[in-house]
Amino acid sequence: MSQSVGPLGQVRIGDRAARTLTAELHRRSGPKTALLIGVSPDSLVLAEALTALREGDTLTIVGDERAPVLRAYIASLSPDVADLVTVVDSTGDAKPAEIVVVGEAVVGTADDARSIMDSVTHLVGDGGVLVIAAVAVPGIAGGAVDELDRQAALNGVGSDLVLRNTPPVRVHRLRFSDADAKLAAKLAPAYRPSSVPLAGSMNIDSNGVAAAGITLGVAALLKLIRPKSKAWLVPAIAAAPVAAFFRDPEREVPSDVASVVAASDGKVLSVERLYDERFADEEFLRIAVFLSVLDVHVNRAPIAGKVVDYFVEDGGYAAAMKPEAEHNVAAYTVLESAHGQGRVVVAQRTGLIARRIVQRAPIGSLLAKGERFGLIRFGSRTDVYLPADKAEALVAPGDRVVGAKTVIARWL
Repeated sequence: MSQSVGPLGQVRIGDRAARTLTAELHRRSGPKTALLIGVSPDSLVLAEALTALREGDTLTIVGDERAPVLRAYIASLSPDVADLVTVVDSTGDAKPAEIVVVGEAVVGTADDARSIMDSVTHLVGDGGVLVIAAVAVPGIAGGAVDELDRQAALNGVGSDLVLRNTPPVRVHRLRFSDADAKLAAKLAPAYRPSSVPLAGSMNIDSNGVAAAGITLGVAALLKLIRPKSKAWLVPAIAAAPVAAFFRDPEREVPSDVASVVAASDGKVLSVERLYDERFADEEFLRIAVFLSVLDVHVNRAPIAGKVVDYFVEDGGYAAAMKPEAEHNVAAYTVLESAHGQGRVVVAQRTGLIARRIVQRAPIGSLLAKGERFGLIRFGSRTDVYLPADKAEALVAPGDRVVGAKTVIARWL
């Protein structure tokens, strides 16, 4: 395998990037097979991968010229861990695995990236995922980043930008064959670097960091061009509430497989039965929730499942609590249930102020119940559509719900 460290020299994979690269290992329960390429004994990616191992798991490390020192390092670990790990000399000695991780960021030319892809793609098992990072520095990363972006457009099931790395990297998850929706039932919500920790269980979405930064930048600019004016105080004071809007707390997700959780915080607007041929030729139970500007606006998967469709429909920007919001701009994420109940749809609707929908789960993604998959900026509405003959609502109009935590319905 060609080296993944190119003309930039040594690319450091820090804590957040290592955790992002190994997130698929951490989130999957039950026996799993994993393959790790391009690591050394002091690699943070290797350390994270070893931490993710559970009884019955199998981890294979492709050592290349580092194989002897890697074998010695693994032998020095506790038997409980060492017995789960095998070090092989090259990719030719490795068997296909469910999760394949390239532990170094890819830089260099497009040919360099293609060479790496050619050497590892055949090692991704049916329905498995390849996790690979590219240096996210325009202009100096070379053609490799463009090639991996192309691969992500063709086969991507999710990408995460890790800014807190030197240099920043973008981690791609690629899948070359369909994964069974049932696999989502074995997953825990994925670690997302877009959720930046603040204190305790409170995080802030990266959109909030950017918005607060822009607000403070405006304040600094006003202070510079009008030093005697107090106008700079307005954006400076606004930075805190702007950031707070994008707060993203950790949530305890109910473990009951029969439960359907709220896709967002807010107040239940309606619970009704209807037909919608865009999703399926059947009756749906729809639970609509209004989010005020004071609510958490991060959206979460109401069930465990596979994203099988995603589309956006144009429309207006009526106040989200009014009936006219039915025809607002909306993004629809269609999930195939991991437990065989059929299709579930989450609609992210804009509102009077909300004009921006963020959706981070491409078609083919597997989402755990309660997993973050997007957000809507400012007041808005989320609708959850469930097969009407398979679910019963447990909330009523006027009820307050908490995303990923409140059980809004139960499978019959």
